[in-house]
Amino acid sequence: MENKNLMTTGSVQKKIVLFALPLMLGSVFQQLYNMVDSLIVGNFVGDNALAAVSSAGNLIFLIVGFFDGLSIGAGIVVARYIGARDRRGTQRAVNTTVIVGLAASVLMTAAGLTLAPVILRLMKTPEAVMPESVTYFRVYFAGATGLVMYNTFVSIIRASGDSRHPLYFLIISSVLNVILDLLFVAVLQMGVGGAALATAIGQVCSALLALRALTAAQGDHRLVLREIRPDRAMAATIVRYGLPTGLQSSIISIGNLMIQSFINGFGPAAMAGIGVYTKLEGMAFIPVTAFSMALTTFVSQNLGAGEKKRAGDGVRFGLTCLLVLSESIGIALMFTAPFLLSLFNGSADVIAYGVSRARVAGPFFFLVAFTHGMAAVVRGYGRPEVPTGVFLICWCLVRVIVVLFGSRIYSGFDLVNWVYPFTWLLSSVSLLVFYVRMRRKEETA
Repeated sequence: MENKNLMTTGSVQKKIVLFALPLMLGSVFQQLYNMVDSLIVGNFVGDNALAAVSSAGNLIFLIVGFFDGLSIGAGIVVARYIGARDRRGTQRAVNTTVIVGLAASVLMTAAGLTLAPVILRLMKTPEAVMPESVTYFRVYFAGATGLVMYNTFVSIIRASGDSRHPLYFLIISSVLNVILDLLFVAVLQMGVGGAALATAIGQVCSALLALRALTAAQGDHRLVLREIRPDRAMAATIVRYGLPTGLQSSIISIGNLMIQSFINGFGPAAMAGIGVYTKLEGMAFIPVTAFSMALTTFVSQNLGAGEKKRAGDGVRFGLTCLLVLSESIGIALMFTAPFLLSLFNGSADVIAYGVSRARVAGPFFFLVAFTHGMAAVVRGYGRPEVPTGVFLICWCLVRVIVVLFGSRIYSGFDLVNWVYPFTWLLSSVSLLVFYVRMRRKEETA
């Protein structure tokens, strides 16, 4: 049956926008999914509990991000086969992706449960916050299979050009998460463990919904459970695409974790303020997430179909949308940060730390948007190792070096705030130079 979501035909602009819009709405619910824990814990438990949940973001992203990268890589492979209209190859890619996802879920659960306390101590997490941080992580990762398999199933669905169904799953699971958060934390007073449990249940729910949709799909990407078989060659291809992307996510988190250890030295107020701001920033990055994923899928499908010019047209349009939307939201966040932060916690110190970051980072959101957009494009062109190298150098090594040595000259908190726009600029220039050179080589080949 013909896939009506195929991105290799029809209006370039319409295909990208219609794919990105559900992703943007889905990202809203994904961020609400993440923010609700902090909002409810901050209002019903206390500052230390808020610091524990807020500072959890970077460590969770370190572990979760790696396995998410594997699913993104799998999605690129599936999209290539779908674009080429290779039914047999698509089926092999889909089945192998599910097997890789199952293996990843086991590894992620083990990693989260065993490594969390060690990494928290390396991050210099204050002793007053440590018990609740460990509790949050252990409950969260006990339900990690739901998260990994959701991302696995959704990577296949999105690779087919369908971004609407993942939106429905996120809406349902996010509403469930809010209800359970209020029940476990506000009513049953289960503390941070209750917040983590609510999140885990929501993730399992979304995974089951995605599985049901994938097994009922109309098209070559339909999952037939009884036909799932391992394919070594396909698994190697998926890992070749997914490993660099997973490492990229982890590299970003490793750099942020090291910066977080510097933030922790300023105390719980700084931890809570920056942690809450990071969640708000996640909302501002919604266009980045949506259009980056749209660009990767669009480029992958069209290159699979041999439509190089169409892929280039999509890159130009997608990047333009991404830059305009993200910068507009960044400026808005800069002005509304005091009010938004106060919704999470009324402490003047907590709000002050969050506002300081918003006023520095907000005007430069176009840089981080361009970096992620170009990284998505380069991945779609089959070079996922390039963004990984750029992020390793710019977002990890340079950030750590600047903070480590810069703090000996200036120990103020603004050093942490300004290191982000600086490294966004470096990564944007690096990826742009590589992309221009890559396209020139293609044109002269």
